[in-house]
Amino acid sequence: MVVEEACQTILQRCDGFKPQVGLILGSGLGNLADHIDRAYRIPYGTIPGFPVSQVAGHAGNLVLGYLGGTPVVAMQGRAHLYEGWHASKATFPVRCMHSLGIDSLIVSNASGGINARFHSGQVVMIDDHIDWMNRCGSNEKEINAGAASVGLPHRTGNPYDAELMESAERLALKLGFMLSRGTYLATLGPNYETRAEYRAFSKMGADMVGMSTVPEVLLAQQLGLRVLAFSIITNVAKPDVQKVTEHSDVLDWSYKAQNQLVPLIMRILNSISETR
Repeated sequence: MVVEEACQTILQRCDGFKPQVGLILGSGLGNLADHIDRAYRIPYGTIPGFPVSQVAGHAGNLVLGYLGGTPVVAMQGRAHLYEGWHASKATFPVRCMHSLGIDSLIVSNASGGINARFHSGQVVMIDDHIDWMNRCGSNEKEINAGAASVGLPHRTGNPYDAELMESAERLALKLGFMLSRGTYLATLGPNYETRAEYRAFSKMGADMVGMSTVPEVLLAQQLGLRVLAFSIITNVAKPDVQKVTEHSDVLDWSYKAQNQLVPLIMRILNSISETR
């Protein structure tokens, strides 16, 4: 009932606009929403059931309109589990976007680089993840329980869409840069990693680490959505060097990386529209 109430409020505010693709814009990436044409902008606090993030760089608006010729609904910021939200509440907007009619979800975040071949400001496509948010798997259990209550299956296999990833790589080359792939490790936070943790995560097979994305991706997969995800590397770990990471640094590198990510996402959306 809460999802229906939220969607009714959204549709009333946007004159019944029907999006096809959902976007989740992470730290420092909210400016992508400024490129949306004929936009309807709805503050999260006015939508029943929507969690409101208090993290810098997350404006807290739902924006509907056209991007790359495609009707989209964009989350200008997200709720994080470390703010005290349960996974089912933090992922509530994904349920709403699905109910509004999207069939694909593009997610972005800012992360710390673990793989030494990455550099600050680099856009990396997530092709797999490690869910380390709750060490005993309660994050996934909670999402699975919520999915089961509405008749959705538990997840199976890799949630990231192979066809979309291949398309993104081709389009990145046309824009003049090579799009690397990597495994994203999600921690609960709200802390940056110690040098020992960076070394441990590297041995586990992680290429970058952050504090978001996985809950939304797990639910999107259960809902049958095609998922594409990007991570902006904001700092590269040097486990043998003592260094403090500030949130302002994360935002600075995220803003700079938009020069690549914004045109790439717009081309991806245009490609999606052409294949419908």
